Amino acid sequence: MKAFVAGATGQTGRRIVEELVKRQIPVRALVRNLEVAQAILPNQAELVVGDVLKLEGLTELLGDSTFILCATGAKPSLNFTEPFQVDYLGTKNLVEAAKAKNIQQFVFVSSLCVSQFFHPLNLFWLVLYWKQMAENYLIQSGLTYTIVRPGGLKNQDNSDSLVLSSADTLFEGSIPRQKVAQICVESLYYPDSRNKIIEAVAKPEAPVKEWKELFTAV
Repeated sequence: MKAFVAGATGQTGRRIVEELVKRQIPVRALVRNLEVAQAILPNQAELVVGDVLKLEGLTELLGDSTFILCATGAKPSLNFTEPFQVDYLGTKNLVEAAKAKNIQQFVFVSSLCVSQFFHPLNLFWLVLYWKQMAENYLIQSGLTYTIVRPGGLKNQDNSDSLVLSSADTLFEGSIPRQKVAQICVESLYYPDSRNKIIEAVAKPEAPVKEWKELFTAV
């Protein structure tokens, strides 16, 4: 098993890298700025410089990876094409590279409420719409996939219990990024996580469940 992480220096991506390293899973992290990556990522991670927007060479960057975890995402900006480029085109390129490499599983971090076109977040250049288009492209690719749709992301972890549900059943709630990273990494171990859209929030009143039970219930 070897994991390739796209968006590795982002707030969620770096936590995915940390969780993989914690489980002693070899990690190849795709980064655009080597100096920044060296400063914030565990030194056990293998760093490769590249860009998901550049399809040429992306297949080679995957190396001998067997799993992809994609946590890329457009940042708020005045560039109205950024969500289209990063959230859709970048993911599309990564899917094509994964198909060429026969990747065993593609884990994609999306967002809650992507199916709600009139959601306020779509005022940010249709960011949810383009995430859903990326989901659709991945689903139709023939790859084994796990799509994780987290609620509002928190940088600080907490002791709240996870609530996992199927597509378009959760429409509010939040979740620490650390827990999103754990869901992504744990999904590599459980067949019941595969070929599913998993919506995720964390609630203090929710019962504690084992991973297998969480994934099976979706």
